[in-house]
Amino acid sequence: MSIAFPAPNADVVARREAIIEGLSALVAPEALVTTEDERRAFETDGLTAYRKMPLAVVLPSTTQEVSAVMAFCHANGVPVVARGAGTSLAGGAIAQEDAIILGVGKMTRILDLDFANRTARVEAGITNLAISGAVAHEGFFYAPDPSSQLACTIAGNIAMNSGGAHCLKYGVTTNNLMGVTLVTNDGTVVEIGGAHLDAPGYDLLGLICGSEGQLGIVTEATVRILRAAEGARPALVGFSSVEDAGACTAAIIAAGIIPVAIEYMDREAILITDDFAKAGYPRDAAAMLIIEVEGSDEECEDMLARIEAIAARFNPTSIRVSKSEAESAAIWKGRKSAFGATGRISDYICMDGTIPTGQLGHVLERIEAICAEQGLRVANVFHAGDGNLHPLILFDINKPGELQKAEAAGDAILKLCVEVGGCLTGEHGVGIEKRELMRFQYAQADLEQQMRVRNVFDPAWLMNPAKVFPLEGRVAA
Repeated sequence: MSIAFPAPNADVVARREAIIEGLSALVAPEALVTTEDERRAFETDGLTAYRKMPLAVVLPSTTQEVSAVMAFCHANGVPVVARGAGTSLAGGAIAQEDAIILGVGKMTRILDLDFANRTARVEAGITNLAISGAVAHEGFFYAPDPSSQLACTIAGNIAMNSGGAHCLKYGVTTNNLMGVTLVTNDGTVVEIGGAHLDAPGYDLLGLICGSEGQLGIVTEATVRILRAAEGARPALVGFSSVEDAGACTAAIIAAGIIPVAIEYMDREAILITDDFAKAGYPRDAAAMLIIEVEGSDEECEDMLARIEAIAARFNPTSIRVSKSEAESAAIWKGRKSAFGATGRISDYICMDGTIPTGQLGHVLERIEAICAEQGLRVANVFHAGDGNLHPLILFDINKPGELQKAEAAGDAILKLCVEVGGCLTGEHGVGIEKRELMRFQYAQADLEQQMRVRNVFDPAWLMNPAKVFPLEGRVAA
């Protein structure tokens, strides 16, 4: 494996039976996973090229149980890796032989719905889509919508500051998160933020969101719910070149039009997803945009007319506006199933970098060249409106050396994102995947300052310890 893991703590591994015995006194028998066959389900996450067997898996049902487990692990020097649904694409939920996985998947209750103040308080193991499902009867929804929203938990969304197709208009998790219940490394339970628009004092909530499980375990969250728009209509626009699609995206944003989403697919992604979803995508196009607007019928018609006028300047091969809810659902089914559809035909690594939208054309051209240099194909599908790229680098895991070629291409793409003024990650987090690339974006002094903040919360580095920061040069508390 080309991504390194630190050596497990031999002392902790040697005390495995005693640690399991201690944990068994804190949770119900069915909440403790210890056999090798059962633990195997937790040995990896969405970054399936890497696998490590955890010491044990604990699945608490309450904040109090999480607190007890954290206090026990702190007292016994046992590393803890938080896990939601295991959909992380950066290896954020992979543990090691000396660490337990603490999963919040049993904590799925809706605790409070306040439609007057537009908030929902939920346990952190609830799925993203289930929040919208719980408030839809009153005409509300929860805005962040990752492609994995059917499976991913709000805990994982908070850990990675997840976004989704509609983040262009509604923002990502941090823009829709109001408060959390956090269990710190020693088991202390604290409330940060709350059911109000702004919290007094330092913005600790902003620090927690995106911290990848290194500052505490989120067990409950208060999120913003929004009134659903009167209607929404997507349009498909095909282009004869990648550059035209990128330039059109930048022109729409520059014109002051903020669609609810602008999603991009290149030819490879169009064919893969249309074969699966039968969405009627323009199969002859070099690239395609899904542009969705929302509002009343009149508002949608006006915005779509303006968008069509802009798109006409960039040599579109086709423009198709959805005429029905069924057609809209099919269009989005293709986009939402892109990762799964790609997995049907090939192994792949899904990258995640962010760039200025004005650099889209140049960066997409370079991505194609970078992958071609490694003899690999790439399918680009991403949130074009805010420049959050998700190139899927296709490879064959059964061919020796191909994974390493894919990783080399991925590293080059992420470095390119930084070079043009972007960053290493938009919503997938750093995890193990981008850990060593942090030096490319940050100077050592910057990294040391970030690590000092981490040390305040977890001086022993027991929480998700092998993630985010380069293994060499870590700052001790």
